[in-house]
Amino acid sequence: MLQLNKDVLFLLFEELQDDSKSLFSCLLVNRLWCETVIPILWRNPWCYGINYKNKSYLFAIIAFYLPISIKEFLLSQGINFPPISSLLFNYLSFCKSINVNIINSIIPIGSPLEYNQFLLQQEFYNILITKCSELKYLDVKSINHQIFYFPEAKACLKTLYELKCDTSIDSVFFYGLARLCQNIQKLVIINNTTNINHGIAKLIEVQENLKNFEWKDDFDEDYFIEDPYREVLLALSKKADIINYLKIYIRSVDGYEHTLLQEILPKLYKLKTLILNNVTYFNKNQFKMLVYHDIEILHIDYITINMASYIIENSGGHLKEIILFENCEYYDDFGDNFNEVSLKFIQKISEYCPSIEYLTLAFSPTDEHFTEFEKLLKVCQKLKSLLLFIFNVDERETTEKITENGAELLKALIRSVPTNLREIRFFENFKFSLNALEEFLKQWRDRPAFTVFTTDLIYNEEYYKRLINKFKNDGVIKDFRVVSRSEIYY
Repeated sequence: MLQLNKDVLFLLFEELQDDSKSLFSCLLVNRLWCETVIPILWRNPWCYGINYKNKSYLFAIIAFYLPISIKEFLLSQGINFPPISSLLFNYLSFCKSINVNIINSIIPIGSPLEYNQFLLQQEFYNILITKCSELKYLDVKSINHQIFYFPEAKACLKTLYELKCDTSIDSVFFYGLARLCQNIQKLVIINNTTNINHGIAKLIEVQENLKNFEWKDDFDEDYFIEDPYREVLLALSKKADIINYLKIYIRSVDGYEHTLLQEILPKLYKLKTLILNNVTYFNKNQFKMLVYHDIEILHIDYITINMASYIIENSGGHLKEIILFENCEYYDDFGDNFNEVSLKFIQKISEYCPSIEYLTLAFSPTDEHFTEFEKLLKVCQKLKSLLLFIFNVDERETTEKITENGAELLKALIRSVPTNLREIRFFENFKFSLNALEEFLKQWRDRPAFTVFTTDLIYNEEYYKRLINKFKNDGVIKDFRVVSRSEIYY
């Protein structure tokens, strides 16, 4: 067999960087493959599905780099190190990331004593800061050490690209980072306390190239004494010229209205990605002010159809993903006048979203809605995946009518399906009869195989499973799975 050279192998393995199982297998092929894979695996050795607490390898490798004097001191304190005389590679020279939680999880391998673990943490962080040149990713959630004081911190941290942290960390830590790190492009913050963190606001303020900002509430308190968002949001608003990715998951707290977020969101005019969990605190006029001409990805868990329509109308025709309604369970969650607004929503997608690839739709099973749905399918030829809600809000539907709606949907798909559609997701508010599904699958034969995700348990019935497996074997269906409500979303 023709031997691939190292450069070609490296490019191939780069494509597998998120597939740890395949990369670990490649280690065993031969020395060349091993030498090529190791730098990729060790770029971010913390990201693989490994139970580090039960494995001493990572602990032993990091400990190997400790200076003899430091190791002797730690040994004198009763800290144990696995015996290791040499390494095949200079592993830490490839490392571009540090994950404090995982480091803390392997520290007890050396000692069960709290003080000894504190000493080990400090020395492990120091050696990683020293050996990991050009650090790109830093996850410091739950850190207890001021790593910016280490001798090599300035050279190591000035290249930092992504920082993950939480608001329980003392502000002083972020002041120290702000002095060294001014070119962070991605900042992920877990808000696990309702206290104000002035340091995080300062860190945001000094950034010169912050493009990606994520905030997630994860606290238990039901009230605020002071506003934990204000300083952070004001600092973020000053980055309106550079921020293009915003993800904010905030909790509802009694007596608190997110008025500042309402003011700041319209200022972030360069957003390409907007991900929010809840926008019920926005009114109609505020939504009309959300004008994002470059937006490509829109994810909002709880939103009415009307509100989503305003953002779509004000987009620049570049939307590729519209993922909505994750927390909407009943038709009245989608807003008033469901029949009318859902019809207009389909029309707006056809008009403003010619490049859409992933789409959530909710509509009534009327002839008019299905007609507009088919028009959408013909216009949106790049569509890859559909997530569908179909509700009849005017009357309680019989089982027969629900299966008729399913049959009508399948007919619309066969007549007008985009060439790129590969996936359909739906809930149990409409059903496919066995005959209608079989006829649909027969007519799909000459198209690429597609995948179905549904919450409807009926498709686990034996007669459905036989039909599905038959068309799986024929290469018509790639996958057909019954999943939970949370799994049906992307």
